Amino acid sequence: MVNKKLHLHEDSEVDMTPMLDIVFIMLIFFIVTTSFTKVSGVSLSRPSTISEPQIDPVVVTPIILAIDANDNISLKGRVIDFRAIEANIEREKARNPKAVVLVKVNAESSNEAMIKVVDAARKAGITSVNVYTQNHS
Repeated sequence: MVNKKLHLHEDSEVDMTPMLDIVFIMLIFFIVTTSFTKVSGVSLSRPSTISEPQIDPVVVTPIILAIDANDNISLKGRVIDFRAIEANIEREKARNPKAVVLVKVNAESSNEAMIKVVDAARKAGITSVNVYTQNHS
């Protein structure tokens, strides 16, 4: 018993190689078995009308929103922010509940701007939204 040595704490190590092997095998498995699907976008075709649609102003007063080539939106000649479209349409609708919205879109403007305006008109409670394209703003 005299020869018994005191073993102080030995540093113990865990072999990480098997765990790394499993991780890489799982990674390869997930890469091989993953199926990639292509998400298709919405196909939009703008109307090819160049002249304004004919609406009888006695029956219905249109709310005309114009989108220029730089995606600036204007109502009655003043540029409005994307976030204020719905509020402006609601204000115009309060003046004339039977109003329809005409969106005058420049041929060079983005579809995103047109969709934002149409969505805002629908949220404001407008049931008739018409879009027409023009070559120049």
